[in-house]
Amino acid sequence: MTSVLERSRARRLAHELATFGAVGLTGYVVDVSVFNLLRYAGPGLLEDKPLTAKAISVFVATLVTYFGNRTLTWRHRARASRLREYSLFFVFNGIGMAIALGCLAVSHYLLDLTSPLADNISANVVGLALGTAFRFWAYRTFVFNQVRTPPESAPEMAEITAPGR
Repeated sequence: MTSVLERSRARRLAHELATFGAVGLTGYVVDVSVFNLLRYAGPGLLEDKPLTAKAISVFVATLVTYFGNRTLTWRHRARASRLREYSLFFVFNGIGMAIALGCLAVSHYLLDLTSPLADNISANVVGLALGTAFRFWAYRTFVFNQVRTPPESAPEMAEITAPGR
């Protein structure tokens, strides 16, 4: 039989996953849109530079997702310091971007799959899925890990939302 604390913890995690997914979907739309505009709109500004286009699109999407995750997904978690939070968020997003860039580089340059569809599948499906799984774990574990507890339920909430549990 599950305890009230375990059910509460599971509900919080489910809510975080759902909100993270909604914020991520918004970031995904921004990422894919910027990437494709830079590569393929008219003669694309970065038509022959898929990695540069992807790096720029991820940076723009990072700004969107930081504010979404801070204000929606993990709003219940206190800040240790803004500089620490910003720095870790951007470092972990950089690692997530490197995962997507790695998938794109392998597909585009090693496998010579250079069509718009191939670039989008490698960068915006495979790379994004792998990078997103990494980012959820990293953000939850390292970036937004300080828990704000209401005074009336501090002992129970601390046990429910303690990092690494």
